Amino acid sequence: MKPLSESTYLVLLALYQEPLHGYGIIKMIDHISGGTFIIAPGTLYGILTNLVKQQYIETLSEEKDSRKKKTYLLTDIGKDALLNEFNRYKTMVDFSNQILAEGKK
Repeated sequence: MKPLSESTYLVLLALYQEPLHGYGIIKMIDHISGGTFIIAPGTLYGILTNLVKQQYIETLSEEKDSRKKKTYLLTDIGKDALLNEFNRYKTMVDFSNQILAEGKK
């Protein structure tokens, strides 16, 4: 699997616990990052389109206030991609900690 961009990783992470619509994803990322990462709607919808094509997420439709909103659900393929990327990040942090700790000697 190819590495994910930070924004793509955060979108998958936001969908890990429950399906969300676009605005819910934006709010979840804002919340989990403590406001550090802000994803604009245009950027988000480009990411969502790509994730659907890669089958990392699928869309569910729900009707609210006579408008159709798309709700996005993380697929098993998407969960695997998220966990692979998490492990890749963790490995990079572990390597960094080793090198930085050795540099303090």
